[in-house]
Amino acid sequence: MNASELPEPTGRVALVTGGSRGIGYGIAEALVARGDRVCITGRGEEALKEAVERLGSDRAVHVAGKAHDEAHQAIAVERTMEAFGRVDYLVNNAGTNPVFGPMADLDLNVARKVYETNVISALGFAQQTWKAWQKENGGAIVNIASVAGVAASPFVGAYGMSKAAMINLTLQLAHEFAPIVRVNAIAPAVVKTKFAEALYEGREAEVTAAYPLGRLGVPADIGGAAAFLTSDQSDWITGQTLVIDGGIFLNAGVG
Repeated sequence: MNASELPEPTGRVALVTGGSRGIGYGIAEALVARGDRVCITGRGEEALKEAVERLGSDRAVHVAGKAHDEAHQAIAVERTMEAFGRVDYLVNNAGTNPVFGPMADLDLNVARKVYETNVISALGFAQQTWKAWQKENGGAIVNIASVAGVAASPFVGAYGMSKAAMINLTLQLAHEFAPIVRVNAIAPAVVKTKFAEALYEGREAEVTAAYPLGRLGVPADIGGAAAFLTSDQSDWITGQTLVIDGGIFLNAGVG
């Protein structure tokens, strides 16, 4: 969307972690398209700069750093407040999945890294946005989980374990932050991103065949859901996990 096509600003502001590409960028794009302003985070400075240019430098800023770094979390929230004066929405999308193999052989240090990046960082960002703005002014949090967190996930068990924890974190925060801040999660199946390439690359037709809706997800699918969960239309929804799976769970009872 060109800057000239953007709607008037809504006055609302979002912080989206892991926002330089893939699902995170798709969410940031959806929020900017409705008039919100965003701060995106990620590890790569250049990728973030390019993302901000596409989103519009008058509508977006960025902060580079590692999601699990508490100093980075604080700086990201501070930068959002400095740039836009508020932080209504937090989207915890940053995540990692550095290992593929059985749980029986899982390096426990790798498991700790996955948990720290995927879960503890989400809690840290939630604490920061709560203290900086949401506690007094309200807002919403959306945690990006995964279908791997609601079912067995062979060979990506550490990732699935962390996403199950994120779903429970959603429940804990939703209970504690009510009634002023709503907290929900989105659990996507396979979405066509660089992060998920190993799950479909070279065999996309075979993987897609398992989906009743006949395709894999794209970042815009998750962006639309996140936009809904941070809108007034979802004002009576909290503590929920929205599964976006192209219908693949419909096949769970087959066989």
